[in-house]
Amino acid sequence: MQINGFSKLSKKDKINWLLKTYLYDVPEAAQILKQYWHNDVALQTLHDSFIENTISNFYLPYGIAPNFLIDGKTYALPMVTEESSVVAAASKSAKFWQDKGGFKTQVIDTIKTGHIHFIYEGETADLIIFFREHRAELLASVADLQMNMQKRGGGIKDINLIDRTDKLAHYYQIEFKFDTADAMGANFINTVLEEAAETLVKAAEVQLPAKLTILMRILSNYTPDCLVKVSVSCPVSDLAQDSLSGEAYAQKFIQAVAVAKVEPYRAVTHNKGIMNGIDAVVLATGNDFRAVEANAHAYAAKSGVYTSLSDAKIENGYFYFYLEIPLAVGTVGGITAIHPLVKFSLQLLQNPSATDLMRLMASAGLAQNFAALNSLITGGIQIGHMKMHLNNLLTFLKATEAERQKAQSYFSDKKVSFKDLKKLLQRD
Repeated sequence: MQINGFSKLSKKDKINWLLKTYLYDVPEAAQILKQYWHNDVALQTLHDSFIENTISNFYLPYGIAPNFLIDGKTYALPMVTEESSVVAAASKSAKFWQDKGGFKTQVIDTIKTGHIHFIYEGETADLIIFFREHRAELLASVADLQMNMQKRGGGIKDINLIDRTDKLAHYYQIEFKFDTADAMGANFINTVLEEAAETLVKAAEVQLPAKLTILMRILSNYTPDCLVKVSVSCPVSDLAQDSLSGEAYAQKFIQAVAVAKVEPYRAVTHNKGIMNGIDAVVLATGNDFRAVEANAHAYAAKSGVYTSLSDAKIENGYFYFYLEIPLAVGTVGGITAIHPLVKFSLQLLQNPSATDLMRLMASAGLAQNFAALNSLITGGIQIGHMKMHLNNLLTFLKATEAERQKAQSYFSDKKVSFKDLKKLLQRD
C-alpha cells in the first residue's frame, strides 16, 4: 500500500499507520516500540534527528575489552556488537599478548581518493593536453573549500587524469588524492569534487572539440593508500598449550592461515572474524562500518583472488602474526560530536587522532582473528561460542534463575547444544 507524505507525519501518526496497515494482529507492537524510547525527551529528540522516519531506537550492547597494549600504551577498547563471544575473545587475546610486548602498529599512509567520472567522445590526446592546461585551474577553483582542511594538515595531495577506455568506451576519470586529517572526510571530498566538476565542464565547453559529459562526482570508499599494519610476536615456545608444543601449535596456526590465503570459502569467514573486532570499535566510535567492511574486502581481493588479510610466520625462533588493512576513519565530523556514547568512546580512548584510531581498530581485528584461529586449531570454535551463547538460549527458553544456574553448572565441562539444553530444562 502506497502512502504519500509519510515523512511529514508525527512519530505517533507514523506508528498508527504501521499498526493499521501491517501490524493490526500484533497488539503489543506499539509498546515494543515505545519501551525503547528514552525517558529523557531531549536525548530522544537527538536520536530521532540522526536518520529519517524514526519511530524507535534499536539497542546493541556496548562492551569493553580491556588489557590492549598497543604501541606501549594500554587501552580498554569500546565494542558495540550483538554477537556472543566477540568481546570475550578480543579481551582474552589482548591479555595473552599483553606480557609479550602487545600489538605493534604502523600507519603506512592516510590518503583517500575521489573521482570525477566522465565520458569524452573525442581523442584522448586532446583530453590529455586539455587536462595539463587546466589542472591548476581545477585546483584553484576549490582553494577556498580546502582552506580549513589545509590548516589541519590535510587537503588535496594530487590530481590526475585517468584513461579507463580499456574498460568502458569513452570513460575517463579525474582522480583526486586527499588527506582529510582527523575527519573521515566524505562531505569535504564530495563538495570539492562537485565544485571541481563545474569548473571542468565550463572549461571543456570552450576548449575541447568534442562533448564531455559528467557522470558522477563521488569519493571512493576503497582506500588502499589509507593503510595500517599491526603485528604481534613472541618466542615459539611461549605458544605451548596442553598437549601441543609451541612449535606444533605455531605450525598448525600457520597452516590454518595458509588455508585462508588460498581458499576463498575459508578466507571470507577468516576475514569476517577480523571484522568482528574492527566493526565493533567502528560502531562504538561513530564511524561507517559499511564503508570499512567494503574497503577491507575489496583490499582482500586486490590481487584478483579473494584471500586472507592476515598472515603468520616463524622466523629465528619467533612466531609472528600480522595484519595489513585499509581503514578510512575519523574522530571529528559526522556524529562524533553529538552522539553521547560516541563522545564517551573517544574520551575512553584518550581522544585519539584518526591515525591513532586506525591503530586501535586494526589491533582489535588482529586480536579477534587470533582468538578465532586459536579456538579452531585447538578445541573448536563452538565450545567457547556456545558457552557464551548459553545465556541467549536460556533467555529464549524463558528460563528461571534456578534453571539458569542449573544449566550453567551442567554445561561447565560440556559442549552446549540447544537439544541438550531443552532436555535438561524439560522443554518440549
